[in-house]
Amino acid sequence: MVSFTLNNRSVSVDADPGTPLLWVIRDHIGLTGTKYGCGAALCGACTVHIDGTATRSCSTALETVAGKKITTIEGLSGDSSHPLQKAWIAEQVPQCGYCQSGQIMQAAELLAKNPKPTRAQIIAHMDGNICRCGTYHRIIAAVERASREG
Repeated sequence: MVSFTLNNRSVSVDADPGTPLLWVIRDHIGLTGTKYGCGAALCGACTVHIDGTATRSCSTALETVAGKKITTIEGLSGDSSHPLQKAWIAEQVPQCGYCQSGQIMQAAELLAKNPKPTRAQIIAHMDGNICRCGTYHRIIAAVERASREG
């Protein structure tokens, strides 16, 4: 059993300690907002926060999160009222939507550490989160909006 806090709730999971956190979250716990993209920590679709740090859950072993605080897209806001979630809608960011939870979680880390980032800081921080639909200009605009209105 590995115990940790998930979205402000204590959980214990009986799974192989080497199981990727992504599959623990999706298959053992049943939260499906975190997506599988590449399985190699290259695309960012599986991004969650571990103790406040944006982390690729597809390459994070369950055993490494014992006692830690994990936040998924479901835990960012129970009612979609987080400034980034509202900005995502206002800027019409999603196309297929597959990468969006990872994009939002990556951006949330930035705004938690730097509430008023420059455009260059946003671009640098979001680098590595891939959007197959190419809505990067909308993603940047949404992060800028959330930083203004947040």
